Amino acid sequence: MTGEHAVDVVVVGSGGGGMTAALAAHAAGLDTLVIEKAAQFGGSTALSGGGIWVPGAPAQRREGYRPDPDDVVAYLRQITGGLVSDARLQQYVDAAPAMMEFLEQLSDWFEFVWKPGYADYYPEVPGGSALGSTINVPAIDLRTLGAEEQHLLAPLALAPKGIWLGPKDLRLFYQIRQSWWGKAVLVKLLWRMFRARVFGDRMAAIGQSLAARLRLAMLDRGIPLWLNTPMAELLTADDGSVTGAVVERDGAPLQIRARRGVILASGGFDHDLAWRRQHQPVLEQDWSFGNPAATGDGIRAGEKVGGSVELLDEAWWFPAICWPDGRLQFMLNERMMPSQFIVNGAGKRFINEACPYMDFAHAMIEGQRSGVTHIPCWLITDHRSFNRYVVAGHLPLPKIPGAPVPTGRKLPAAWLESGVVKAGRSMAELADQIDVPPAELERTAARFNELARGGHDDDFGRGDSAYDNYYGDPTLPNPNLHPLGKPPYYAFQIILGDLGTSGGLRTDECARVLRADDTVIPGLYAVGNVSAPVMGRSYAGAGATIGPAMTFGYVAAKHLADTVTDPTREISMGGNQ
Repeated sequence: MTGEHAVDVVVVGSGGGGMTAALAAHAAGLDTLVIEKAAQFGGSTALSGGGIWVPGAPAQRREGYRPDPDDVVAYLRQITGGLVSDARLQQYVDAAPAMMEFLEQLSDWFEFVWKPGYADYYPEVPGGSALGSTINVPAIDLRTLGAEEQHLLAPLALAPKGIWLGPKDLRLFYQIRQSWWGKAVLVKLLWRMFRARVFGDRMAAIGQSLAARLRLAMLDRGIPLWLNTPMAELLTADDGSVTGAVVERDGAPLQIRARRGVILASGGFDHDLAWRRQHQPVLEQDWSFGNPAATGDGIRAGEKVGGSVELLDEAWWFPAICWPDGRLQFMLNERMMPSQFIVNGAGKRFINEACPYMDFAHAMIEGQRSGVTHIPCWLITDHRSFNRYVVAGHLPLPKIPGAPVPTGRKLPAAWLESGVVKAGRSMAELADQIDVPPAELERTAARFNELARGGHDDDFGRGDSAYDNYYGDPTLPNPNLHPLGKPPYYAFQIILGDLGTSGGLRTDECARVLRADDTVIPGLYAVGNVSAPVMGRSYAGAGATIGPAMTFGYVAAKHLADTVTDPTREISMGGNQ
């Protein structure tokens, strides 16, 4: 026999969007329950860089910086290219700062800080900012979570005990050979390792810290979170409105009635490869960094009760390395390094390598569709660059026995054995290794060196944007350009990774799920990657996934709290019938 439970609000998913929605609903006086299918909370937020893109956030205003909201709307309108309604864009720009102010006033756990300098991804577009609008949280000792620490979703690749980097640390660390600040970060890491071993610190930064803080605020308010509780389907009334959900709890079905409604925050379909190949046929295998539990449950449930979808062919793409054991590694700073360029299967450059990762990946996809191999493509660099910059996790330091990452002047033999990295004593030899025309690769290298010596990329404009420069070499006139020098030359294989899918249920400016005819499904809201993105096919700046997820979680909860429901309506207890 199916059990029954009743609350005002059911939130499905425990990432940044879901937990923010729960906090806002509870603050409005609603009896709120969060359910999570996995054994851990945090979702993709816990695996992320933890940035929250919020122009006009209180943290910015405290520093005397106030972006004009109209300019920000114009910026979003430009980069989304008409795919997103003005109402949704305006709602985001208005509500995101209010969401952050709400959290700061709600709990002392929320310490939001803004460090200017990480530019929006299109700072030259009117309304874009070279100072950036990425908000972060400080590191936190996970011991504050108590017994809940064991339930926080941890990254698949765990750093050695005591090793953690904040957003600004990372940039400086990449300049370990170029500045004393970079070397200071190394000393700081050694000190953190010492403290962890001696004092038992369990510090976590970026997405881990954000997820922990949201959970701590929930714990303080007694908001229940049910782990290991997957949703099977949504419940509907005779009028088609959503009135609850059927879940699996302790191995048995349970019907949860939601007197006010259901907020879906269950993520995308990152790891449903069959579904992804249907909409994203260029994918060869599961190369997603997204939450392992994200398989599209919420999107399917929303469709079953009449919700419409869009942009299922999109993801938060991120070029990456895939090692033979399946481990994925971001390719971010490497694309901004001076002495490198990237070629397709024809041996030619095809884009500004330092551009935002969504743009780079879109160029890979479009190139692949043209019939020229772009998935994978190859990053070409030289031995000098390998020993000057952080490449694929290798630190340009003397060999350190027992170091948790590769060090030393030689390319690790395991890299060459993997087939992911190739080496050649000439460009022609390297071209044979990566199966591109030798003469074309030699021409591409000669042209790149000519442009680098001149200090400007006339072909693709690399280095023209403040965004390009962020992880470049600040000691050079153009931080992103320097000629390749003597061999050996190296090639690193780049595949089409992603941070998760971005298409999903269509929603209005209140985060209500829409049918195909644009009518609203009463009682059903969707936020985060379960919903189609307010960013369209673009990415405004670092934190442009978590920012909207948290903002529309807040918006959904406020709208739901203001909605008067009819307690006498009948529920179709078998779901969508």
